[in-house]
Amino acid sequence: MAKFDIIVLGSGPGGYVTAIRASQLGFKTAIVEKESLGGVCLNWGCIPTKALIKSAQVFEYLQHAEDYGLKAQGVDKDFDAVVKRSRTVADGMSKGVQFLMKKNKIEVINGFGKLASGKKIIVTNDAGETAEYSADHIIVATGARSRELPSLPQDGKKIIGYREAMTLAKQPKKLIVVGSGAIGMEFAYFYNAMGTEVTVVEYLPNVVPVEDEEISKQLERSFKKAGIKIKTSSEVTKVDTSGEGVKASVKTSKGEEVLEADIVLSAVGIKTNIENIGLEDVGIATDRDKIMVNDFYATNIPGYYAIGDVTAGPALAHVASAEGIICVEKIAGMHVEALDYGNIPGCTYCLPEIASVGLTEKQAKENGYDIKVGKFPFSASGKAKASGHSDGFVKVIFDAKYGEWLGCHMIGAGVTDMIAEAVVGRKLETTGHEILKAVHPHPTMSEAVMEAVAAAYGEVIHL
Repeated sequence: MAKFDIIVLGSGPGGYVTAIRASQLGFKTAIVEKESLGGVCLNWGCIPTKALIKSAQVFEYLQHAEDYGLKAQGVDKDFDAVVKRSRTVADGMSKGVQFLMKKNKIEVINGFGKLASGKKIIVTNDAGETAEYSADHIIVATGARSRELPSLPQDGKKIIGYREAMTLAKQPKKLIVVGSGAIGMEFAYFYNAMGTEVTVVEYLPNVVPVEDEEISKQLERSFKKAGIKIKTSSEVTKVDTSGEGVKASVKTSKGEEVLEADIVLSAVGIKTNIENIGLEDVGIATDRDKIMVNDFYATNIPGYYAIGDVTAGPALAHVASAEGIICVEKIAGMHVEALDYGNIPGCTYCLPEIASVGLTEKQAKENGYDIKVGKFPFSASGKAKASGHSDGFVKVIFDAKYGEWLGCHMIGAGVTDMIAEAVVGRKLETTGHEILKAVHPHPTMSEAVMEAVAAAYGEVIHL
């Protein structure tokens, strides 16, 4: 039986980053993976979806070439080639993780891992052969998958999840997207941009419901302008798949209606991968589909840890990576701080993009803050105008008493690359005055952050 210092179960952005950091700290490390290195994020999530979205953006650019004084004739799409490019990008990233495993001398164990008592993992490979491994520390990073609703049982053909949505053999003419979180809105944008007729059905009153309400309203306006149909405060109660396409019964505030389409994409959240991995055998405590851990990701059983989507934090790749690093650094005896879950950025990569961190305006008021709010529209940004994407705005929220940066919310082209300024600023306890006096380059989209802060303090120049 092979013995390691640390074994990581799962090789997503939580697992493989954890393994690399463990190896850097001198631990003899192994990682167990049942499919492809990189997990959902690299193979079926973050990376390939961005490749699809980029193809859609280029297609849109070409269709609107005349807006830039250019001529592009006979512009068309090859859906198969778009999907193939996405898979090529994903495969390349997975190979990159393979290289990192070799570089850091991490042993990769292929197969399905199951925890056992005594700090052991039993791994079953594709041939049904089992092998036992032990470690001083075992870290669970098995991630999550698409959640299924009773009214939307996924068959992989007419009612699909995100995996099938990335690799459809044929582009649907009509698509119903159920759920308007990041996954749902990114696919809604992609398919609409490629020419599919898209309807989004959201149970709550606003799309992207975790975002600031003004951000939600702006995205809804932008999507409707692009031809996407939005149905909020609505619920799909059943789907008839007996015919050639699908007929979805949708309960709305105005009554029930039936929507017809080729395919329904279920994007109603995730389900953790904690079944059949030995949690009960070891005695590891869970609560509502999550593994219970302390501030440094130790479970109730010594020597066993859990990070990423299987724990109660936000189900985001960058959160899983940060948790894994904190976990192994704590194991190594380093002085580490618990992760500040109030300063985690969230991003949605449709067009316009959304990026946010901290409290929404509503949350700040509910928490009793006296606030200063500033907004700056990209319609007043020279860079945004020149780029042809002036939809959206930056919104900042400050505590009026001490100047604490409570929240930052953005919607527009490229804002996912801008939000880090707010994350770092909040980490350093930066005040609004300090952001206002930090010179931002012109012309850039990032100027809008400074201008929004200036608006909050009554000093805005370009409005």
